[in-house]
Amino acid sequence: MNRIWLLVLGLAVLSYSLAHVYRIAATALQIVDHPNHRSAHAEVTPTGAGITFVLVFALALWLMVRAQFPYPDAELLLELLPALLLITLTGLADDFRPLPWVPRAVLHFICATWVIYIIGFPTLIVLDTEIRLGIAGLVFGAIALVWLLNLYNFMDGIDGIAASEALFAFAGATLIAWRSGISLSQPVIALMGVCFGFLVINWPKARVFMGDGGSGFLGLILGALALSEILIPVWSWMILLTWFIADACLTICLRLMRGDKIHEAHSLHAYQHLNRALGTPRTLLIVQGVNLIWLLPLAGVAATAQEYGLFLLILAILPTTIFHYYCGAGQPTPMFMEETR
Repeated sequence: MNRIWLLVLGLAVLSYSLAHVYRIAATALQIVDHPNHRSAHAEVTPTGAGITFVLVFALALWLMVRAQFPYPDAELLLELLPALLLITLTGLADDFRPLPWVPRAVLHFICATWVIYIIGFPTLIVLDTEIRLGIAGLVFGAIALVWLLNLYNFMDGIDGIAASEALFAFAGATLIAWRSGISLSQPVIALMGVCFGFLVINWPKARVFMGDGGSGFLGLILGALALSEILIPVWSWMILLTWFIADACLTICLRLMRGDKIHEAHSLHAYQHLNRALGTPRTLLIVQGVNLIWLLPLAGVAATAQEYGLFLLILAILPTTIFHYYCGAGQPTPMFMEETR
């Protein structure tokens, strides 16, 4: 256990330090995010810094595979590394100079297809039935991965939220596995370390933003971990990510129903309304409070009772979605603000 914490600490320090170096370079090269009417920040801030924790993780992964006793999870993720790096570089290029959506979408599907080709689609267990989707599962899995990596980009709109959500998911999965007596995953522990180090510099008031490269990487690797069922079943991974999934899906559905152009940028997510009303630190506290008090226990139950995982996922999503609706997801004005008028 001490070695685990040393690994987390070492990677956190390296990730934090490299992000500082990137901040200096990005400022000089003008890879920065200028605030506008939708922004949650008021100052010009270097963006695209997600490349730093991706590189630190890639180095850690390579060293694990080169170790005397290689870790199976590391070998699997190393096969996925080309897709993960391509997603990161695509996002970094978009941070530097916005790319048209068509080539971005093509690259996203290429990367998602590579990932699903390597790991396949899991057998779903619902009650006493095993469900194998075959080719349909591969197609659905690729689409789900593209959606998740873009969803993560949508939800990266305030300081610290994307990094803290990823850290919660990685740490939550590790805790559930440890409590269940399952061997821990060194790559997931490495992801905890790099996310923690980046979160320190990305915490409000953020000195750098991870940008599309970092958020796309996190979305894709979380999807890969879920579909390969590393540490915990796919149901548990989805429960851990319920805050992001519910907010993004509800927001886009309501905007579609209202006739909005969903490809246009906006600031109508529930967390963005909360941020304007309460400030970033309190918003992050609410998000992680829901994660720890509501979603983590449900994910733990789903890991030990996989046959009920689908129903536990529904139980996790329904009240979370209602809360998001009350907070204004997809709406110009949230209900709690209307009640105070």
